[in-house]
Amino acid sequence: MAIDLVPENSLIRATPEEGRQLAMKMARLIIKTTQPDEDARNRLRDVYANDAGMLIQIAQVVATEFATIAAANNYWRK
Repeated sequence: MAIDLVPENSLIRATPEEGRQLAMKMARLIIKTTQPDEDARNRLRDVYANDAGMLIQIAQVVATEFATIAAANNYWRK
């Protein structure tokens, strides 16, 4: 199964909120691509959901994706 890692093949979004939502979706797609076994992902959720360090790392991935999207949108054309 092919996964579109950039939904709609574009980073361009109308608002920062839409950009943030896209960043979160892209972070989830990275996990799905890296671990395609849904059962394995479900088993691991309890592990990272209860590990503050892992949650911080997840937030960093989303922040990195958001920075990329914001740059592509010229920081929403100030």
